[in-house]
Formats: sequence, structure tokens, C-alpha cells
Amino acid sequence: MKRILIVKVTSLGDIVETLPVVSDLRCAFPSAKIDWAADAAFADIIRWNPGVDRVLSAPLRKFKRARNWNDLKEIGASIGELRAEKYDAIVDIHGMYKSAIIAFMARGKQRFGYLNQDLGERGAAFAYNRRFGPRPHTDAWRGMRMSVADALGYRFDETPDYNVRLPAPTRDLGIPRGKPTAMLFHATSADIKKWPKENWAEVGRWLIERGYTIALPWGTEREQGEAQAIAALLPDARVLPKLTVEECAHWIEASELVIGADTGLVHLAHALQKCTVMLFAATSREHFGVSAPGRSVSVGDQSAPPDVQQVLASMQSVLGMPADAADGQAEYGVPAR
Repeated sequence: MKRILIVKVTSLGDIVETLPVVSDLRCAFPSAKIDWAADAAFADIIRWNPGVDRVLSAPLRKFKRARNWNDLKEIGASIGELRAEKYDAIVDIHGMYKSAIIAFMARGKQRFGYLNQDLGERGAAFAYNRRFGPRPHTDAWRGMRMSVADALGYRFDETPDYNVRLPAPTRDLGIPRGKPTAMLFHATSADIKKWPKENWAEVGRWLIERGYTIALPWGTEREQGEAQAIAALLPDARVLPKLTVEECAHWIEASELVIGADTGLVHLAHALQKCTVMLFAATSREHFGVSAPGRSVSVGDQSAPPDVQQVLASMQSVLGMPADAADGQAEYGVPAR
């Protein structure tokens, strides 16, 4: 196996959780060239993994609404780059039309995709001349690793290696030193995933009493307002300025603890091996949760958001603290499997 193309197009959390596939392939095929095709919006995150030789960043939004000659040139350049190499194996572990089109346009002997019943969009099946086995009975992230390993005939280490190497920051981000920081990722893409601001404030007070600095990141004006509303209940909290994903990653790397909903940046915290508590309210903890004994835990579940005591117990478990304020609730901090 000399050259392999991974196709995983979006989103932030999914891209992060696919990074261990690169390490698996590196162990199985040490001399292979490994490329990755993704939406241009997430290309930099993939470049943080030194195991990837080439990132093919398709401007997918412009494919839908190209408006001028420059857009068409950019699309044409991305297609030319995609077809510049011939692959021994193309593995589409996304399973949607947009990823299938990329897999089909790439030049390769074998184009692997999911079985029809496992595809996100059934019509994507046109792109493949090989199929992964039936979807494994495990979480989504381990399932991707198993699918690729079974298809290409290798075994992998059960402990995922994300191999994330952040570039040096380009400016002073004002990250506090000498005092532990806890980042509270309160913002989510869907209101149904959100946790009440009063709960965030209670968790923040508990942390401040134990010497933590509280940082509240945000990405949109609405999220900024939500951060300010939490800070109004928690005067010692710090509402951060607007950060790029890379700058936010540096804040995460410098933090002692990250707590947040099922969002991409909390997955990134897990990949950066930070103490992480992921809150579930609208999606499946078993399918999409993070888990690392003594470091990362998922709490709550679909239609069953956690209460404050459950989150405090989970925080204490990943920090290695005695269960005082959340005594008796430790059963809710069982890692997702």
C-alpha cells in the first residue's frame, strides 16, 4: 500500500475524531503516503497532524453557489489537485453525497464506502467499488477505525493516537499563568443541546472556590451574549474575546479542565488530552461520547441532560479529586463506551 486517501469532509468534531485513523494507517503501512480530502474550513485542523502528507481542501460551499470566475478557478484547482495522484485505496468514512463525489473524482484502484444501510445518504453508493463490512456495534469513532482496519487488513491499538501538534501562536492570547483555568463551552449549534445558564454559573462558582479561573469562549454575537449572561451570574468569570479555532485550541491546551456540550471544540480538548467533561442532552452519549479513564468522561444522554451534581461528580473524577460536593453521584460519571 503506497498511497491512501482519507475522505472525511466535515465537521469539526468528526474531523478531530478521525485523526486516530491516520496513526492506525501509519502503523500498518509505515512508508505509505497518506492524504486527506476535506472541506477547506477544516483543513488547518488536519494539518496539525504530522502524519498527513497532503491535505486536499475542497471549497465545498463554492461548489453549491459559485458566483464568479475566481470561484470557478478555485473549484477547478481543487479538482486538479485531487486528481494529481493515483491511490491504492480511497476510504470514504463520511458516507454522504459530498464525500462520495470527492471519492469518485479521485483516481484510485479501490474506493471503499459504507454498505447502503450505513450510508448517511443512500445515493452516495454510486462512488464505490468496494464496501466496508457491516457497521460495528461500538461508538462512532471506534467504528470508523474498525471499518478502515477491516477493509485494508490490519489491526489497531485500542488507545487512539490523535497526534495533534499545534503551531506556535501568532500573537499574545492573554492566557493566565500560575493559576488553573477551566473553560466552559456553553455554546452549541442547536438550542436543544444547551445547558441552563444557572447550571453553568453553579459549576463555575464551585470551580472558583477551588482556585480556578473561569474562561467563557464564544463564536457568534448570540453566543457572546450568552457568555455575558453567565458572567453576570458569575462575576469572577472571564468572557474571552473572539478567537479563531487555532487560538481557542491554544487556550484549551493551556487549561486544566474543559467542560462543554457535544461540540467540536470539546472533542478537540479530548484529543489534546485535557481533563474533559462532555455534556449530552440531545444526542447519544454511547454513540458520540468521549472516554479516557481518569481523564475524559461523558455525562447525560439523549433527552436526559445531566444535573449539576452529575457534572460536579464527573469533574471530580477526571481531576482525581475526592467526591465531596457531588458525593453519591459518581455513578453518573461512567465513561461512554
